[in-house]
Amino acid sequence: MTLESLNTGVGIKMSKPSDNPADAFKKALAEATKVMSKDPDLTVSYSVDPSGLSGDSMRLPQVSRRMTREEVLLARGTADALALNRRYHNGQTHSKYMPAGDMARDLYEAMETARCEAVGARDMPGTAGNIDAKIKYDSLRKGYDQAKQPSDVPLATAAGYLVRHLATGRDMPAGAANAMDLWRGYIEDQAGGTLETLNDTLDDQAAFARFARKMIVDLGYGDQLGDDPDQGDDDQDSAEEEGTEEEQEPDSTGQDEQDEDEAEASPEQSQEQQQDESQAQVSMDDTADQELGEEAEMPDGDAPMEPPAPPQASDADPNYLVYQTDHDEVIGAADLAEPAELERLRAYLDQQLEPLKGAVSRLANKLQRRLQAQQNRSWEFDLEEGTLDAGRLARVVANPTTPLSFKVEQDTEFRDTVVTLLLDNSGSMRGRPISIAAICADVLARTLERCNVKVEILGFTTRAWKGGQAREAWLNDGRPVQPGRLNDLRHIIYKSADAPWRRTRPNLGLMMKEGLLKENIDGEALEWAHRRMIARHESRKILMVISDGAPVDDSTLSVNPANYLEKHLRDVIAMVEKRKAVELLAIGIGHDVTRYYDRAVTITDVDQLAGAMTEQLAALFDTDPRKRARVMGMRRAS
Repeated sequence: MTLESLNTGVGIKMSKPSDNPADAFKKALAEATKVMSKDPDLTVSYSVDPSGLSGDSMRLPQVSRRMTREEVLLARGTADALALNRRYHNGQTHSKYMPAGDMARDLYEAMETARCEAVGARDMPGTAGNIDAKIKYDSLRKGYDQAKQPSDVPLATAAGYLVRHLATGRDMPAGAANAMDLWRGYIEDQAGGTLETLNDTLDDQAAFARFARKMIVDLGYGDQLGDDPDQGDDDQDSAEEEGTEEEQEPDSTGQDEQDEDEAEASPEQSQEQQQDESQAQVSMDDTADQELGEEAEMPDGDAPMEPPAPPQASDADPNYLVYQTDHDEVIGAADLAEPAELERLRAYLDQQLEPLKGAVSRLANKLQRRLQAQQNRSWEFDLEEGTLDAGRLARVVANPTTPLSFKVEQDTEFRDTVVTLLLDNSGSMRGRPISIAAICADVLARTLERCNVKVEILGFTTRAWKGGQAREAWLNDGRPVQPGRLNDLRHIIYKSADAPWRRTRPNLGLMMKEGLLKENIDGEALEWAHRRMIARHESRKILMVISDGAPVDDSTLSVNPANYLEKHLRDVIAMVEKRKAVELLAIGIGHDVTRYYDRAVTITDVDQLAGAMTEQLAALFDTDPRKRARVMGMRRAS
């Protein structure tokens, strides 16, 4: 054993250099994030999907091989922000004080995020600078540095910035500072007295939640708060706090739990934990400033035997190529337009809906009646207990001791169902087709939500016409032959399955936005929607595709075989139908999609879309397979 290993107490082996220079940074950042969040079981991944927390999983922005300064800073800032939320945020307390109205809820969420970051900046000053970089990136991307009047910036965003600024004493980054200053005078005029108590509430999430609700009242949105969660049980809460605070209720920030653990831990454990935290913090703070291509020292057990192979562009076809994915994006509809613009576009969509209101309402009611009828008619009879069976009433009257006279309602299949609508957002859908598609998505989302069926609405297009930055990179690289897909994808989330309809309703107006609709690469969009669905917990998953044509991208098809995108679409459909985890169906608008999809219908007039969608979905929930097959246009029942 060497002198160095004796000094450290462990034998250190140099790991084999990774093929990807970003791997060392990703691993260090992931470990640091786990330590900071105080959750060693947290799973940290890097994805082009929107960053966030979901259960025990955390998604961080992807870091490419080039590891640009912007990528590194954004990844570190996002990791710190999410880790602090994980550490200091209590979901149960948050839900207890959650307002009912949209604007009030946005204010509440923004201020709670600012609280977690402010508490973290006080306890771990290094996080403040990292999160500043993230805030700067987000504010510049949304154009807050160019905003000239308060209406250009959401009030909730500005309020969150102001709370963070006052709680930390730090200047906000350029774009965020401009957004905050536009609203600061108004917020301080309306809620200046409440803001003076800010620092007294930071450590207690429940107290801060009450502070945030008071702020919301001061700002004129008190009518959106809903019922007071503290009303009527103040005495009970006081008694419980006196008797159980020390035994059961940790401090809302998690500090009491931390102190308790530290008090019970042995000196060796405490020292080891402090060393781990210190090492992790050093890794995170120093990685961006060092050359990460150097070989990293890792314990034997953690060293990979071989660098992982680069992931395939498609699970359905290993030969499908994508020239560059750096500029692809999965983005929420709310991030592609300001709230005021979304409301304007939604109002325009509502105007399109007005002439069809009667017909659409009838279709929605028809679907709802059919689904609810199925919910209510599924019973298990001849039971010893349950609901009294009216059909057995006569014999029960004659002999009250008669057994097997009760029934129990059964859960029908579709109660544990999620439906995804995947909408073609290509240029050929412009005009009436996209309006009808948006209207139908609107109707189905509202109707299915009433029936307790989760609905997700997705869209797919590209970021540019005739190739984007991927094509530019291909041209700069000397135009290699058969490069694969040569455009930058834009996959849009209009409504996630778990988001309530009332919060996402304006998002559908984005489809009316000039310049949004471009090319359509159906295969990758379908694969993306399928991956999202199989990750969900529902037992039944239905994916409905609405398109008006074959996949088309001029830049890709000009330098690849003419059937390149169409073949990939067929391969993806075959994969989805073979795995049978998702039920796939399609509606073609003026285009025969039956040559691609087994379960499909083609309509010649966009006005038929609402009826087709309704019948298709109703047929899926029909208990008679022959009826399902007839409506679905299948040759045989399955």
